Amino acid sequence: MQVIEAVADILKKEGIETLFCYPTTPVIEACAAAGIRPILCRQERVGVDMANGHARVRNGKPPSVFAMQYGPGVENAFSGIATAFSDSTPILLLPLGHYQSTAQLFQMFSATRGLERVTKSAELLIKPADISAVMRRAFAQLRNGRLGPVAVELPRDIAEAQIDDELAAYRPVRTTVSAPNDHDIDEAARMLIEARLPMIQAGQGVLYSEASAELVELAELLDIPVMTTINGKSGFPEDHDLSLGAGGIVVTGHARHFITNSDVLFGIGTSFTPHNLESPPVPKGKRIIHATSDSRDLYKGYDIELPIVGDAKLVLSRLIEAAKQRLGKKTVDGARRRQAVQIRDRWLGEWEHKLASSDKPITPYRVVREFMKTVDPAEAIVTHDAGSPRDQLTPFYKATRPRGYLGWGKSHALGTGMGLTIGAKLADPSKFCVNFMGDAAFGMTGLDFETAARVSAPILTVVFNNSTMAIETKSMMLSHQKYRTRDIGGNYAGLAADLGGWSERVEDPGEIAAALARARRQTQEGRPALLEFITNEEKDFSFRGNTSEKKA
Repeated sequence: MQVIEAVADILKKEGIETLFCYPTTPVIEACAAAGIRPILCRQERVGVDMANGHARVRNGKPPSVFAMQYGPGVENAFSGIATAFSDSTPILLLPLGHYQSTAQLFQMFSATRGLERVTKSAELLIKPADISAVMRRAFAQLRNGRLGPVAVELPRDIAEAQIDDELAAYRPVRTTVSAPNDHDIDEAARMLIEARLPMIQAGQGVLYSEASAELVELAELLDIPVMTTINGKSGFPEDHDLSLGAGGIVVTGHARHFITNSDVLFGIGTSFTPHNLESPPVPKGKRIIHATSDSRDLYKGYDIELPIVGDAKLVLSRLIEAAKQRLGKKTVDGARRRQAVQIRDRWLGEWEHKLASSDKPITPYRVVREFMKTVDPAEAIVTHDAGSPRDQLTPFYKATRPRGYLGWGKSHALGTGMGLTIGAKLADPSKFCVNFMGDAAFGMTGLDFETAARVSAPILTVVFNNSTMAIETKSMMLSHQKYRTRDIGGNYAGLAADLGGWSERVEDPGEIAAALARARRQTQEGRPALLEFITNEEKDFSFRGNTSEKKA
């Protein structure tokens, strides 16, 4: 058989049913022959985003796969790969490589060298007979430890070379997880029980280890409020009284209170990367317990008092047992739960004028409120886009089920939400999959709305169209005054209809709920939908910034 046929056979054995791709690469034909469905995007970056959303909704079981051509194909995919790397998403990348006779020539792009900084591992297949060993190493990286994209470069002549069947023999890779040290777990239980005002920061590791139930149990057992990172949003139910929402560059009022006043911070399944788009900075003076599956995370941003290395589910399970032993017959009084609810309700009251606004043009906050009233979050998978839509959606949207929200942000490009949502819909067709994006973001990746129509992925895209980049008001003040640099425009509803979907343009806030209901019916009938809301230049981000700088 050919090497690419062996690759397709290995993918089948590893449970791969879908190949996200963009020509030209012979991997597409080989996978199609093996019964793996190719999903072609309009541009490589969006194809990687589709694989990203697909993998996250399926929790990496199995990882997703994206194949592309050498040179421009890899280069166009780069920002999507960087996003997947920052989000620790398990994606197998299969870039086609140049013929070996020309690969080392000056200015020939090498996928292996080019992707080393944005993948967990990148390996060049040198000999046809090594294909099983190389793919085995790749899937071992995709299934174990800290997750992330992995690249296997297939030079064109090697990919089409013949190998004996016995050289293609392959057994699927198994997943393993590590357990924490018992002494560390007991010390963590003691610190949390003795704390005056403890708080939990939960990251995406809770989602990947499927530890949401254990996180809820621990929070309720010890009466500890929980804030998730942006990537970890939906790992803790946000309709729970102990939920503080997600914290990043935007922070809810109740999360800000506990970040500021807590004495012990327990990080679980989070890297504690000091990056304001992922989680708010930790004020000085906190006693920090940090549980992570990747020892490289420890101490990289903050002074940790108690480091713990282990799978989030195993850490939480053992911590629950240790806490129960220490508590004995004692029970918590629920004071912190009541405090969190009281602060949350007061904070939401301060935003009621925005959430219920009848202003024209429409404020995005009103759209978010109407969406929450119209759609049961248990039936949806929602994501934001970069910039204003992220900041307007994440503080107020309540994700109630694991993987019901796809947050992202450490390395982010406008338009990422489009591909994520298409991939999410393909991974779970039963869910109402929705991406909120601005007009600038749609300009980046909007043509892939046609992909959603073509591959039968009936998503809803919500576009906030204010015909400008409002979030850049301060940074582009002079250039805008002189040359109108922030102004952009377009009829996105019209474009969506031309690309094969259903669409509406909405200008009256009183029509928001009805339009959302109509759009959902269209997706249920198999058509991708787009709602273009004509919005104002909303500049109220008073919950943005460092926790020590601004008050909610």
